Amino acid sequence: MKLLITGGGGFVGARLARTLLARGRLAGATIEHLVLTDIAPPPADLLADARVEARTGPLLTQTDALRTESFDGVFHLASAVSGECEADFELGLRSNLDSTRALLDALRAHVEAGGPVARLVFSSSVAVFGPDASMPLPALVGDDTLPAPQTSYGTQKLICEHLVADYTRKGYIDGRAARLMTVTVRPGRPNGAASSFFSGIIREPLAGVESICPVGPDVSHPMSSPAHTVDGLIAVYEATREAFGGRLALNLPALNVRVSDMLDALEEVAGPEVRARVRFERDERIAGIVANWPGGATAERARRLGLAPHAHFADIIRQYIDDCAARPDAATTLKGMKQ
Repeated sequence: MKLLITGGGGFVGARLARTLLARGRLAGATIEHLVLTDIAPPPADLLADARVEARTGPLLTQTDALRTESFDGVFHLASAVSGECEADFELGLRSNLDSTRALLDALRAHVEAGGPVARLVFSSSVAVFGPDASMPLPALVGDDTLPAPQTSYGTQKLICEHLVADYTRKGYIDGRAARLMTVTVRPGRPNGAASSFFSGIIREPLAGVESICPVGPDVSHPMSSPAHTVDGLIAVYEATREAFGGRLALNLPALNVRVSDMLDALEEVAGPEVRARVRFERDERIAGIVANWPGGATAERARRLGLAPHAHFADIIRQYIDDCAARPDAATTLKGMKQ
């Protein structure tokens, strides 16, 4: 079995690659070759696996070469993030919309030349939902909530959802789109996503660093851990077409949680001294973006695939701590927490 992961050098992509390699099989087939594309090389441990091939550079520059290449499956994760897309409209169009269209056309060209149909999982986003004057945003967005994105990022993701559905209808791919909730806790440094602070208010205090929360404590949002997100992507890939339930995107499960709940969980796990490292300082740009995001979500179709969210945010924090403890720099990463 030959697989492609776009964005395979990123946080979620690298974790997905490790999980797939550890499993060794996907949808009943043995994984023999895993191609990872990204603008930067994947982590060294992935490069050390003989089954892994890394291709570095923008996805848009690699799609022509994919037209004659056969893949059994594709996980399309490559994307510019929300804050970047708001700051640079052309970057978002190029990285999200143009690259996706080029990838789908490469898979289409292969099928039209007589090749097999690849199964593709597209990582969409909860950002496809938003309020509109014609349709107020419900307290909880579901699989059947009408998307009304209020950001360029969310708009680009929604367009790609429908492209995946239409290429599937035409028989060019076996496509499935899964709407990722905000994934936390992300390791490393903050990125350009407007949601980056959701990880920062946990990650930085645990590392002994002050973190600024740009929104109020009552802000609520659907969250998922990295492990649950990867499990969701794999379950969507392995689902039959009938079990997936149509061609339209589904929500991955999420724990609906307020910022204050996150900080309560941080104190429960790491103590009041760690929680005290979070300071509230409103950022109107970020707060304005987040105000147009859902406060919570449901995931009925994913539930029928056997997926469920964490019960408590403290469990998500503990997962992050366990992940850090398995890394060589754990002492630095968790230096702000009493061991």
